[in-house]
Amino acid sequence: MTVVGRGTAGLEIEAVRATEVVTAVSIETTEDELVIRLVDREVRILWERCSPVLAAATAEDRRRAELSPGGYGIHWPTLDEDLSIGGLVG
Repeated sequence: MTVVGRGTAGLEIEAVRATEVVTAVSIETTEDELVIRLVDREVRILWERCSPVLAAATAEDRRRAELSPGGYGIHWPTLDEDLSIGGLVG
């Protein structure tokens, strides 16, 4: 791999960014989408883009979403579905 115009420090910074963990401060569900609030932005994802399980779920099951205490993931207990915040917004 050849990197032009960047020193080793630049590569180290890039590696750190690639491994940063994305966490949410809150979530909201609507009929059409999952709303994820991060520290610096809000991300809206259609249910069809979240997962096949959520795309086929009822609105009531989707509303039962639980954000993990650290903000790393979301759990839907009635669906036995778990998704990471990083995987959803990455």
